[in-house]
Amino acid sequence: MTPIRVVVADDHPFFRQGVRMLVDGSDDLELVGEAADGDDAVMTALATRPDVVLMDLRMPGLSGIEATRRIVGADPDVRVLVLTMYEDDDSVFAAMRAGARGYLLKGSGEEEVLRAIRAVASGDAIFGPAIAVRLTAYFSSQSPKAFPELTDRERDVLQLLAQGRNNQAIARELTVSLKTVRNHVSNLFNKLQVVDRGQAIVKAREAGMG
Repeated sequence: MTPIRVVVADDHPFFRQGVRMLVDGSDDLELVGEAADGDDAVMTALATRPDVVLMDLRMPGLSGIEATRRIVGADPDVRVLVLTMYEDDDSVFAAMRAGARGYLLKGSGEEEVLRAIRAVASGDAIFGPAIAVRLTAYFSSQSPKAFPELTDRERDVLQLLAQGRNNQAIARELTVSLKTVRNHVSNLFNKLQVVDRGQAIVKAREAGMG
């Protein structure tokens, strides 16, 4: 079986040594390169074309985020597994947007790291337990916007309708003409598939508006 080819990018020599020992002790993994900063990580990854790059986020020079973006942009077949001490939302989502396929904390156990390397190499996306909890909490807190078919201005009008405002009051509130409000209300009726203000108000209040 062809071993999974790994590059480790981290500015701490002792950490790279630990990864080297972990990889050397696994028959299905092979360490093909090491990098001590972000620029070196990009050059090493593009020179060796590994299956997986273990990437720290905070390194001298080019950040791990930007290094990930450049590596994945140049060769989408290289999978980046972030291995860092930072677990804040900004770091996690920045890594995902840059193209990382996994995210683990440096406190992860050896078996967890090995499983993640193998999973990412096979095309899976994987996150450590602490990161998975953060992702779940984040996405569960993001409620979908009511009536996505409406424009922002139409949603403003509907919100005021749900509060019981008439057209004149809505025009004053939004600083627009009465004719503009009537056009928005007419568009609302069409998009919400209702025939009058009463039905529109009911739908709006059922969605938590008003």
